[in-house]
Amino acid sequence: MITNRITIFAAAAGFLGMAGLAPAKEKAGSGMSEYTKGNQLFEAKQYEQAVAEFAKAIEANGKQPAFYENRGFAYIALEKGTEAAADFSKAIELAPKDERAYLGRTQASLLQKDYAQALADASKAIELKPDNAIAYKFRGFAEIGLSQWDKAVADFTTANQKNPDDPQNYDRRAWANRNLKNYEAAVADYTVLIEKNPADTEALVRRGSTYTSMTQYEKAVADYQAALKLKPDDYDTVQRLQYVQAALAAKNAPPPPTATPAPTPEKPGLITPLNIGIAIAVLIIIAIIGRLVTRGKAEETSSGRIR
Repeated sequence: MITNRITIFAAAAGFLGMAGLAPAKEKAGSGMSEYTKGNQLFEAKQYEQAVAEFAKAIEANGKQPAFYENRGFAYIALEKGTEAAADFSKAIELAPKDERAYLGRTQASLLQKDYAQALADASKAIELKPDNAIAYKFRGFAEIGLSQWDKAVADFTTANQKNPDDPQNYDRRAWANRNLKNYEAAVADYTVLIEKNPADTEALVRRGSTYTSMTQYEKAVADYQAALKLKPDDYDTVQRLQYVQAALAAKNAPPPPTATPAPTPEKPGLITPLNIGIAIAVLIIIAIIGRLVTRGKAEETSSGRIR
């Protein structure tokens, strides 16, 4: 089985790439130079240094929600979910109607596998900004974590409608559908990913695995072979290919010949030559014994008359 793993960093990068870092309410003032430098370091993927600069900005001015939000995103990039959650909670306290802070805390909760909190925060972000495709996507992640497959399919479908170019929407919807045993729907999503990027080995392997679940071994073999052409050293895919090849061989093997049961020997009847011979011999013996017993005895008469 393919392991289901949500890459939170990729999700965070996708959010920041589309929405940008949170803007500060003040154009100038205490902490703004450190905040600006922190943003520059973040964009350069120097996350530890960015955290340090945002910390200086917060020390200079602890009333700016953007300072906490952007440090929170830097913490997410460093996969420090606890620290990120604390920063986003402070940003929510300062700006309770800023959907970015809720989305940030959603990501922090996903890192910590706190799916119930992630679900609540993503739902709040959707309430504040219903057209935000990422909010639906993140809520879908939380629903997958809670095994709420039907709801996840619905949210990824909405996210996909709002942003059809995000490959994660197709991939995660396919995963949810596989868990619902909606294999045809899963294959359709993986096919879209492969059509968009024929070199997507993960989509090929996952579609192959879905075909395996459908016992469509020929198609699974084709997908695994295509994936191995792109990534020949993938040992897991080699094993999957060997498995489906064996399953296909077993499926196509002719049925074994039906064994003909040996006939049950009939029990001989009582009237057989042997039994007749035995019976005659017994009668002869009885007759001889009778003659021996009666030899020398006077024959009984009746009324004194000789017969």
